[in-house]
Amino acid sequence: MKDYTELPSDHYSNLNAVHRPFFRKLRVFANDPSLANSLETASINEVTLKVIWEVDRLSGKSILQPGPIGEYLEVIDYDPASRAFYAPVDLNNPYLLAQDGLQPSEENPQFHQQMVYAVAMTTIDFFEQALGRVILWSPRVVKDENGRFLREDYVQRLRIYPHALREANAYYSINKKAILFGYFKSATQLAAGASNFVFTCLSQDIIVHELTHALLDGIHPRYRETTNPDVHAFHEAFADIIALFQHFSNAAVLEDTIRKTRGNLSSQNLLGKLAQEFGEAIGHRGALRDAIGYTDAEGQWHESQPDPTKLAGTIQPHARGSILVAAVFRSFLLIYRSRIQDLLRIASQGSGKLAPGELHPDLVKRLSAEAAKVARHILIACIRALDYCPPVDISFGDYLRAIITGDIDMEKEDRYHYRIAFVQSFKSWGIQPGGIRNFSVESLSHRNHLEDNIEVDDYILDNNWNLYADRREAYKCISKNGANLHKWLTKGRGQAFLKVFGLTMEASAAPTVRRKGKYPSIEVHSVRPALRRGPRNNLVTDIVAEITQARKGFFDPLEQRRIDAGSIADAQAAKADFIFRRGCTLIIDMITQKIRYVIKTEGDVNDDHALDKVRRYLLGDAVKGANAFHATNPFEESHDEYFARIHRH
Repeated sequence: MKDYTELPSDHYSNLNAVHRPFFRKLRVFANDPSLANSLETASINEVTLKVIWEVDRLSGKSILQPGPIGEYLEVIDYDPASRAFYAPVDLNNPYLLAQDGLQPSEENPQFHQQMVYAVAMTTIDFFEQALGRVILWSPRVVKDENGRFLREDYVQRLRIYPHALREANAYYSINKKAILFGYFKSATQLAAGASNFVFTCLSQDIIVHELTHALLDGIHPRYRETTNPDVHAFHEAFADIIALFQHFSNAAVLEDTIRKTRGNLSSQNLLGKLAQEFGEAIGHRGALRDAIGYTDAEGQWHESQPDPTKLAGTIQPHARGSILVAAVFRSFLLIYRSRIQDLLRIASQGSGKLAPGELHPDLVKRLSAEAAKVARHILIACIRALDYCPPVDISFGDYLRAIITGDIDMEKEDRYHYRIAFVQSFKSWGIQPGGIRNFSVESLSHRNHLEDNIEVDDYILDNNWNLYADRREAYKCISKNGANLHKWLTKGRGQAFLKVFGLTMEASAAPTVRRKGKYPSIEVHSVRPALRRGPRNNLVTDIVAEITQARKGFFDPLEQRRIDAGSIADAQAAKADFIFRRGCTLIIDMITQKIRYVIKTEGDVNDDHALDKVRRYLLGDAVKGANAFHATNPFEESHDEYFARIHRH
């Protein structure tokens, strides 16, 4: 054995030249704590996540503080019901670093802090990889004492409260820029007089779901405004999709499910369910929401079958959103089945039917790897599609077109027919966008060229924003780009293309259209880069710009016509019943400065037909039953009240 005390001094400098890790490993519950109490599932209910090692970009030193508090998140563990602050966990403690964090525990509040941080940071990492930029939370709106808008302030950290509520709830608060998790006694525990609590902050699905609301709000803040049945349903569905496919993208977690289902992921399994323990705790059989099937009153499970008529009669956000989740999950199953056909033929000696008994461990690993690969592709495609959506009034059909267009941009050759699977699945669930010639990949993809060869002036947009950018500087970049693009549209060469973009600055526009002076005003509220790998593995950088215009809407059509027939001054002073917005998303190639896509809303801000559709929806006349708010007044309810109510069960 070498005597290291006799080594030359320069050897010590080599020993000390250890590079910092890119990740820290943290243990979490793979699904819910309840699975740890079953002999059958205890061994698969712990997973170790690789979480980005947060450092100062200049010094390279760790910035993670006890809490944990990092660049993106601030975990504050105050329990109002108990009037207690729980000591913050220090994930830089060498003992915790040596053992991948605290051991999963329902009883230890510090593990609760560790889990919400680890799962949330993993989700953030998925979004940044898919979008090719650092993510930003929605800004904090500052108003004066009379409620008038003053400014928007940058929000560095989203706050997470693991024990904020003693109730069966968890929700994202837009006003607080925080996620509030609840804890409660389950229905079965209350009946038995047990003292155990169910903690929503220990469910991966609930953490990812609520964080996704916050991430989506930072990208598309106008999706808070309900203008058709799909808007809030999309918020719920998108959050479920991200939670579901984060599970499926982990091959190690998949292996047990693949083994038990013999590779058939359309059968009942834990990974096809969301918030398993949470749903059972409040008296439901099975999961709270299930993308694969449902459990009937007798406790029997049934696989969901596509029903193209169901969408028309479903309006409650969770129920309507479950149809979009089912459509995306069916796409996954179609692709997965296609990709494993060769493996099944090999394993079955050409018959395609596996022999009875347990699958060979090697086959389980290969099937799991294929399922995880497909899930990751779909997860990235679903996130990346956000940049190809209209800025307001999104529909499920718009989202399908965004997925198809974004996937074509990413990979020209559809070798495994992913896009056909999406089209087939969405059609089977009755999700069809309007304004297309036929239901095909070609018709659904947005046109990648314009009749007008439009170039944005090369000096107005700054793309100095990527995965390594300072987030505060990125926020400033949005403001700078927005101001420059606004000037190009209203005073520069962009004026010539306003009609192409579905915008107007005509003085003859309806008097109720929001104005600056006598001309309609234009709002540029997001100009952000999108960095991705192109079909030749080359880096492609686009600028994604969202532009909207607003008009005052009135519930009484006669009142709308009367005010629009009057003076501009009177119309601008009138108090609106709701705000009607139209606009477009521009995708601009940063190399050529050419506009590649113009993704417009249905109609422009002058379109009375589109205005009437929003009016009828808000009044509950457009669909059978009532609108998404149903029992409450949507015009008096705050966004926080809405999210708290819609997630309370």
